Amino acid sequence: MAAPPDAEVSSALSLELLPTDPLLLILSFLDYRDLVSCCYLSQRLNQLSSHDPLWKRHCKKYWLISEEEKNRRNQSWKAIFTSTYSDLGRYIHCYATLKKAWDDLEKYLGQWCPRMISSLKESAREEDLDAVEAQIRCKLPDDYRCSFRIHNGQKLVVPGLMGSMALSNHYRSEDLLDIDTAAGGFQQRLGLKQCLPLTFCIHTGLSQYMALESVEGRNKYEIFYQCPDQMARKPSTIVMFITGTSYLEWFTSYVNEVVTGGYPIIRDQIFRYVHDKKCVATTEDITVSVSTSFLPELSSVHPPHYFFTYRIRIEMSKDALPEKTCQLDSRYWKITNAKGDVDEVQGPGVVGEFPIIGPGKVYEYTSCTTFPTTSGYMEGYYTFHCLYYKDRFFNVTIPRFHMVCPAFKATNPNESAVDEDRDSTGTDDSRDRHRVLDFPAPSGCCSCHT
Repeated sequence: MAAPPDAEVSSALSLELLPTDPLLLILSFLDYRDLVSCCYLSQRLNQLSSHDPLWKRHCKKYWLISEEEKNRRNQSWKAIFTSTYSDLGRYIHCYATLKKAWDDLEKYLGQWCPRMISSLKESAREEDLDAVEAQIRCKLPDDYRCSFRIHNGQKLVVPGLMGSMALSNHYRSEDLLDIDTAAGGFQQRLGLKQCLPLTFCIHTGLSQYMALESVEGRNKYEIFYQCPDQMARKPSTIVMFITGTSYLEWFTSYVNEVVTGGYPIIRDQIFRYVHDKKCVATTEDITVSVSTSFLPELSSVHPPHYFFTYRIRIEMSKDALPEKTCQLDSRYWKITNAKGDVDEVQGPGVVGEFPIIGPGKVYEYTSCTTFPTTSGYMEGYYTFHCLYYKDRFFNVTIPRFHMVCPAFKATNPNESAVDEDRDSTGTDDSRDRHRVLDFPAPSGCCSCHT
């Protein structure tokens, strides 16, 4: 007598009759949450979902655990995943991203800025972060907490982990604050209400802040530099130059610039000059490239005064003939602001020097300019003369490079935000004129040459 159709279907779909290998293959595509859920469906799925190789992928994906680390711990993959989850489970959505950023940064620093490695602090404990939340009566974002579970910021030293800048007698180097120091600088005053400092420069007192609540026109977890609004009716009104929308985005984008060589290493420090790959021009055997940076601590919105610094690299090809050796005589700049106003500057040498460029030789220097608008660009040329043919003069093109200040907005102590028209500000003619100042390559505090 034939079995009823329902019985045949039930028998065909029974987990007990399915071979192990296909089931393990199916389970290997599940996320860790679904893999855990399988433990409660049947005895066989409970056994299969505990198959250790299934947890290897999750350990690597979420916790970046390597084979070497597993061998050192002498635990199974599942045990490692479980124990790590019990400690860091609330950060599983961002831990791998932040851990990779920290690992990449440490590897890079070890090669290029080794003395900075010793300034990094060990991880903060979960209870330390909870205590800070209780102290400031504000919740810390998970990505911020997660980063500090990896490294609790940095000692207050120079150079700072978050980048340096130097010109004339102005020097800035920002440390990434540890959690206790950051909590000590937590702000409740008007203009910076419920803002936590992330960085600090011991030379200038400059900090980048993170908003822990959406108050005074800020978005929650927005990161910014603050500068006073000198023309505001309320002294507590500040202007925020936005540097990030979340801690995760802010930190990982900075690390990416560092480890990909976007920021130059100068005298064992990370300098925050951004190089646009299009800002390169070659004339005969000489190549000129430019990187730029906005300095919020020397800028203001009201009155409009936007301060930029740029670093220029002049290099002669190593394949050039020796008789191509030449000396820089003068410079010419054409400077255009966002309103279309043009200023021209011409003068002898650069930073008071007349560098000689030969095959394979490089000369670099730092200079700065201010704009009455939020953006502008510069272009020009250097005039050189040959040392072997003294009557031969020629111009070397300086590529056009643009400077744009970060997005900004003003706070309002009455909780309403005021968005700024980025290019609507104006000044009288006497203040509209550019000032171009030359300084030698940064090395802490450098002397000024005007």
